[in-house]
Amino acid sequence: MNRKEVTFTRKELEKRISYYSGLITEERLLKMKKVLKNRTRYISVALENIFQPHNASAVLRSCDAFGIQDIHIIENSNKFSSNPAVDMGTSQWLTLQRYRDKGNNSAAAIEALKSQGYRVIATSPHSNDMHLDEFDLSKGKAVFLFGTELDGLTPEALAAADEYVKIPMYGFVESFNISVCAALTLHHLVLGLHESELNWQLSEIEQMTLLHTWLRNTIKKPEFHERLL
Repeated sequence: MNRKEVTFTRKELEKRISYYSGLITEERLLKMKKVLKNRTRYISVALENIFQPHNASAVLRSCDAFGIQDIHIIENSNKFSSNPAVDMGTSQWLTLQRYRDKGNNSAAAIEALKSQGYRVIATSPHSNDMHLDEFDLSKGKAVFLFGTELDGLTPEALAAADEYVKIPMYGFVESFNISVCAALTLHHLVLGLHESELNWQLSEIEQMTLLHTWLRNTIKKPEFHERLL
């Protein structure tokens, strides 16, 4: 299932956050609020057909570490699965959107992302590619596509991309492991965001919605507490 935050009014969110906040330690609550200040949807990640749980988990862990909130998971021939020992529970803090109900899930995902105003960026060598440090963050929000461990992105994804980036390499090896590629890419981009004057942070209502979701997911038997609200 896709992980989507349930929509509440501001007043409802305030009431729920106040209630759930009383069920956790103040230290835990402060940590959540601190993390929220550095979350972003200006940059998102899309994973196409990833099949190795270790790599999938490592990418999720990097997304959480660098403050990337939304991860779009495209399942064509491979089912996405993660390794709890690797992701260390980070997936519970992320918003995972899965695309697996269409004949061509890559096309459906890219169409949906473009409709949300994202530039679709393929992380793969291409005739029109640019080095990562040449990428212009100021042109608008972007989603970065990462492909399978063996074959990279599909021809459909490459054809639909708006821009292409690659990480400079100076050795004999031709490519990075996907989890390494994602970590290097996100480190560079997030550093650029934090040094920029772009409006990359979540809105207040987005932060409240996420905080409510995190609080609810943290406590035991949330269904019981729902009846008390």
